[in-house]
Amino acid sequence: MLFKKIFLIICLIFLISPKAEAIKIGLQTNMKEIKIASSVSAEIYDVFQNKVLYEIRPMKVYVFKSKGNELAVEANRKDVGLGTNQIMIRTKTPGFLCAKKAWYRGDFIITNWGASGATLINKLPLEDYLKGVVPSEMPSKWNTEALRAQAIAARSYAVATKEAGKHGSKGFDLVDTTADQAYGGASVEKITTSKAVDDTKGIVLVQNKRILPTYYHASSGGQTKVWNSGNSFLQSVPAFDEGTKKNGHGVGMSQHGANNMAAQGYNAYQILNYFYKDFKFAKLSDNWDI
Repeated sequence: MLFKKIFLIICLIFLISPKAEAIKIGLQTNMKEIKIASSVSAEIYDVFQNKVLYEIRPMKVYVFKSKGNELAVEANRKDVGLGTNQIMIRTKTPGFLCAKKAWYRGDFIITNWGASGATLINKLPLEDYLKGVVPSEMPSKWNTEALRAQAIAARSYAVATKEAGKHGSKGFDLVDTTADQAYGGASVEKITTSKAVDDTKGIVLVQNKRILPTYYHASSGGQTKVWNSGNSFLQSVPAFDEGTKKNGHGVGMSQHGANNMAAQGYNAYQILNYFYKDFKFAKLSDNWDI
C-alpha cells in the first residue's frame, strides 16, 4: 500500500459537497472584556438585524465588555451599550483584525450570554484557516511533502470536527489550541506552509462518504497506536520517528515520522496512506468557501 502509484491515488479522488459555510474558531471564552483592533476601517454589525451599530477606526484598540445580557464597547473612556448580545466585526476593505496580540483573516463574532461572559469567534474560509494551522502545527522549514500531508490531515480533521458538532453549543467549530488544532491566524503564515495548503486545496480523507477526523501527533517514539473507539481508519505502525522523544497521544500520523518519510522520497499521499488505512482521498467542492 505504501508504494501505490500516483495515478492510482488520483483515481481515488472524487468530489463531495458539504454545506457551504465558513469555519468558526473559538479564540476566547468566558471573558469579561475582549480587546480588538483592525488594520483598516471596520464596522460592527448587529448579527440579528444585520445593521451597522458602530465604526472602528484603523489601528486603534477597542474594548468590548460583557454587560449583563448585552455587549458594550468602550469609547472615549465611556461604555456604549450596543443593545444586542451578538455582534460581527468586518473590515470595510481587505485587511486584518487583531486579538490576543495576533492578526487574523476573516470576521470576528462576539457573543455574550450573560453569566458565562463573552466569547470571541474568528469566522473565515476553510483554506485561510488552514494557512494559520499548518505553520502552528509543523515547522515551516520541514520537507514540502510533509507539509502537504499535514495540510491534508489538518483539513480533514477540521471538517470532520465541524460536522460532528464538538463545540456546537458554544457557537463555534474548533478551538485554536492543541485541544483541536493549534491556530495562530495570519500572524504565523509562511510562504512554504501556505503553498502546501494551496497545493492540496480541498483534499480530505473519507471512509464510506464520511470525512475522517485524522488525528496526528508530534512523535510516538517508534510506534503509533490506536484508540478503542471504533475508528477503523487508524492503525498501529512503525512511526519512522525512532530516536525522537514521544510527544503527544501517539495516534494517527507522526509529524516527525512524516518528515522523515518525506526526506526518503515519499510524497504526501503515500505518507497518509501509510499512517491511515481503509480510506479514499476526496476533494471538497468549491462551494465550501463563501
